[in-house]
Amino acid sequence: MNLSLELRLLAFGALTLYFIWVSRHALRKPGAHGFWRFFAWECIAALVLVNLPMWEHDPLSPRQIASWLLLVVSPWLAIHAVLLLRREGRPDLRRTDAELLGFERTSQLVTGGAFRYIRHPMYAALLALAWGAYLKDITLHSSALVAGASVFLLLTALRDEAECRAHFGTGYADYMRRSKRFIPFVF
Repeated sequence: MNLSLELRLLAFGALTLYFIWVSRHALRKPGAHGFWRFFAWECIAALVLVNLPMWEHDPLSPRQIASWLLLVVSPWLAIHAVLLLRREGRPDLRRTDAELLGFERTSQLVTGGAFRYIRHPMYAALLALAWGAYLKDITLHSSALVAGASVFLLLTALRDEAECRAHFGTGYADYMRRSKRFIPFVF
């Protein structure tokens, strides 16, 4: 895709404004998982837009094929997780955590589907998106952005786990012992 630098900068600005709006409550609370998620989103948006010109370059190379596999898994995993949180998590809008998004205000611990194996399928989806975009064009700039996104997503997950332990208690601690953070059976 050959979008001009100006259009990519405009797109980044628009995404940043959207991320600020979505994260407006979390940005006022640095201890919230949404605070760190905002910075992960920023790194991922920058990474996608920086590497956008290379998305169609050498489409059958192993690196591009690996990239597309990650990019296909990413939305599937995110949608799957949101649907499970809405259906099984039974979001309760009476929860007063203003920094939580609507579907995050779960009243029940979700341990089915992808959650059976990993605690953070949505953050895993964002990691897949970041690494898929990174593989499009490996440079010093894209390496810094994917590293930043990965670190911010780890910080997001750690804060989310602390919030879930506080909300769900020992049930969540038990769940943590039998699941992995991002990659089934590995990490």
